Amino acid sequence: MTTLHTELSAYYTSLATANQCGERVYAQPDRQDEFALLRERVAELVQGHKVLELACGSGYWTAAMAGAADLVLATDNNPLMLKAAQARDLPGQKVQLAQIDAFEVDFANDYTACFAGFFWAHVKREQQTDLLARLRKITGKDGLLILIDDNYLEADTAPVARTDAEGNTYQIETLADGERYEYVKNFPTDSALRKKFAGVAKDIRILRLQHMWLMSCRLK
Repeated sequence: MTTLHTELSAYYTSLATANQCGERVYAQPDRQDEFALLRERVAELVQGHKVLELACGSGYWTAAMAGAADLVLATDNNPLMLKAAQARDLPGQKVQLAQIDAFEVDFANDYTACFAGFFWAHVKREQQTDLLARLRKITGKDGLLILIDDNYLEADTAPVARTDAEGNTYQIETLADGERYEYVKNFPTDSALRKKFAGVAKDIRILRLQHMWLMSCRLK
C-alpha cells in the first residue's frame, strides 16, 4: 500500500520537484478573471508598504506586489519554492527572498504589512492565535494583514477526507510521484473569519468571489 505522507512540507517538495510549484491553480482557466481582480486589489492594498510575505511559494503574489510595495520580503521554508520564485526575475531593489518558516518569523516592527496567499487554509486552528501574535509583533499596531485562499466548491474541490478534534479539515491528494499526501485545508466562512479576527483586528473586510476569498484587516 502506498504510504500516506502527512507533512505539508513533503507535499510542496513533491510539487516543486515535479516543476509544478503549486502553479496548477494559477493556470486554471475559470479562475483567470478572479486572479486579475485579486492581483489588482492586492497591489492597491500594499501600495507604499513594507511587506512580509509568508509562504510565498513560486512568487506569484510576490510579483503582484513588487510594483506597488516599497519593499517585499518573500519567505518560504522550502528552498525549491524559493528557487522557483527567484526565476521570476523579481526586482532585486524591492524584493528579497529568504528561507524562513512561517511559524518561526521573528521580527519586531520591521514591516507595515503581512501577506499570505493560499497559506491560511493550512494553518491549524490551534496554531492561529500564536501566528497572529507573531504577525502583530512584526507590524505593530494598525499593521495591515492580507489573506487570500480557496472557497470550498463541491464540484471543483477535492473532498474533505476527515475532520480532527479541533475542527481542522484534511484533504488527500496523489501527486505526479505516485505518492499520497494528506494535508490540512480549512475553508472558513465569512462569519468564522470575523469571529476569529474580531479580538485581534479591526477594519475587517472580506471579498468573497466564486473560487477564492480575500480578507484585509488592521491588527490591533
